[in-house]
Amino acid sequence: MDRPHALTALALAHTVCLLAVLALLIQLLRGPRWQRGTWALAIALGVSAAWTVCGIAFALGPSPGRWSALRSLELLRGAAWPVFILALLHEKPESGVGAAARSGVGWVMAIALLVTVLLGGLGTAAEPLARLSLLASLGQAVIGLVCIEQLLRSVPVGQHWGIRPLAVGLGGVFAFDLYLYSDALLLGQVDFVVWSVQAAILACSTPLLSLATARSQKWSRRLAISHGVVFQSTVLLTAAAYLLGVAALGYLVRIFGGVWGPALQIVLFAAALMVLGTLLSLGTFRAKLRVAIRKHFFARRYDYREEWLRFTRLLSVRDGDADTHVRCIRALADLVEGTAGSVWIRRNVGFRQVAQWNTPAVVEVEAAGGSLVSFLARTGWVIDLKQWRREPERYAGLELPYWLASTPTAWLVVPLLAGDRLTGFIVLMAPRVAVDIDWEAIELLKAAGCQVAVLLGQLEANDALSEAEKFAAVNRLSTFMVHDLKNLVAQLSLMAKNAERHGENPEFRRDMLATLQHVVARMGHLVNQARLSVQPIQNPQSANLSAIAHRVCEQRRAQHPGLVCIASQSVFAICHADRMEHVLAHVVQNAIDATSGSGSIRVTVETQGSNAAIEVIDNGIGMAPEFVQQRLFKAFQTTKESGMGIGVYESHQYVTSLGGQMTIDSAPGSGTKVRIVLPAATVGAFDAQAAIGAA
Repeated sequence: MDRPHALTALALAHTVCLLAVLALLIQLLRGPRWQRGTWALAIALGVSAAWTVCGIAFALGPSPGRWSALRSLELLRGAAWPVFILALLHEKPESGVGAAARSGVGWVMAIALLVTVLLGGLGTAAEPLARLSLLASLGQAVIGLVCIEQLLRSVPVGQHWGIRPLAVGLGGVFAFDLYLYSDALLLGQVDFVVWSVQAAILACSTPLLSLATARSQKWSRRLAISHGVVFQSTVLLTAAAYLLGVAALGYLVRIFGGVWGPALQIVLFAAALMVLGTLLSLGTFRAKLRVAIRKHFFARRYDYREEWLRFTRLLSVRDGDADTHVRCIRALADLVEGTAGSVWIRRNVGFRQVAQWNTPAVVEVEAAGGSLVSFLARTGWVIDLKQWRREPERYAGLELPYWLASTPTAWLVVPLLAGDRLTGFIVLMAPRVAVDIDWEAIELLKAAGCQVAVLLGQLEANDALSEAEKFAAVNRLSTFMVHDLKNLVAQLSLMAKNAERHGENPEFRRDMLATLQHVVARMGHLVNQARLSVQPIQNPQSANLSAIAHRVCEQRRAQHPGLVCIASQSVFAICHADRMEHVLAHVVQNAIDATSGSGSIRVTVETQGSNAAIEVIDNGIGMAPEFVQQRLFKAFQTTKESGMGIGVYESHQYVTSLGGQMTIDSAPGSGTKVRIVLPAATVGAFDAQAAIGAA
């Protein structure tokens, strides 16, 4: 290596050493109350930092003055590190090193420091002084090794764990100095190439010194490094190691590839970059890296500040691709590297799936008094389904519903608790990588579940307020409707009075017919604007659902010849006959509107245990599952251009008030199946009090 390259190596080595020393000094400054050893370490680091700055200046512009300053600081640095070790020895009165030995070493070091001061301004002006300077540096290296040996002797064997990194790091520095200056004294001059990397040796020892200071509570406390910094640094180091390996392989390809070597090298580099980009873009790769970092680098799995900020940010940011429920699922799933899930919210007498993310829809209703809901409300536990399958005794009294137990990818059930009230739960599917669910992950999921419960509770309250405002708007609209109806009634009254006198007049008949047509059209328009049924005041009674189904089908068959009614046996249920006929007529009319003239509609009435069921199945245009789950059973939600979205809402409210269920299964292009289940009743008299209780 020629001199210019040696100067470049000198500048690089001193720059790296300066950064390493400053980092260690920052770690030391974060420590608790300083003692003698702490001050000695800080002074040694400060002198080393000044030495590296002077070395960089000399490498950029060599001169006798800078060389003299550099050698002076080098001698000071060589004295500062043994002084630091002596300070550690004096902090251990129980050590086996005698006071005389410590005093002797101290006197030798004092002489070495005095020589350093005397030679600091002289530099290399005289050859004897220059050799004396080299001899002083050699003596400092020897004294440093002796101090390290005495320090290891003074520390009990059981405490070597804390001091061994320091001994290895500084021992390497002193051993290198011993070799450097021994060679210089033998040959009469310093090997400039070896001397140029002296700072690199000190830089290599700083991680060991940092480890020693971290293990010694008297010197410093551990740095609080965030998970994100470690993750990004690990990714960067991994990518750098990968690229270095590719570079080495490319070098071999270029040498042994012959005439194709350069071309193959370019192809290799391009393919390697593509592979690296693919790996960094894979969610599974990043998830595995995060899990590995949490396991092996941190006592705590989560950086709670970052996790909570990210969780809150995901819940608060609204976008067009996901509603609030889906964002809640994603926020919980991201905490445990999940990629799919569904949310279930309380709806009247049970819990329904209101949204899902990367998982199929479930139309079943989980009863409020069921085993799953009761267990979550009673314990507030996060249910690990894998653990439940292995050790069911841990979850005493828990019986999973069929829809959950039969889902092989179901993983966690997180309760959504607002105070002591269970507002819902979220089912998370298996993650992209294996994740251990320990107490820390469970506590984080429970806290996040409470936050989600509060958010969804506010969302439900806002929806209820919005619905009430819409009903108020309808009530205001009814005022104008009453005014129009009054005018129509006046027209009919006038026509009825004149019919007695002019009933035989052909012109009057034509006017009367035109008036009737106008009134019918006007009233039909008003009914289509707001069709709100009045709640019946009589108690529900036993009603024949088969007879109701036949009447509705006969009335609607003229509109749709493909309408079929399958109700051969009488099936009785607890309801209001006229109101139930209105509900079924609305469902059948929706099926007629959704099917073409050649489509099929089948109405089936049957008994199902202690319940009576009506099914209306069509092969019409169908509805999106998201609309059915999230919007269909709400007021003013419809897919019809001229509809108000009141009919299904009203029908669902009425069926639920009877203690029944109304479920809808639909898909675009596949038709719709509406199933209404009501409490069955026997033929004959019906107990009114029981009906009230059922309602």
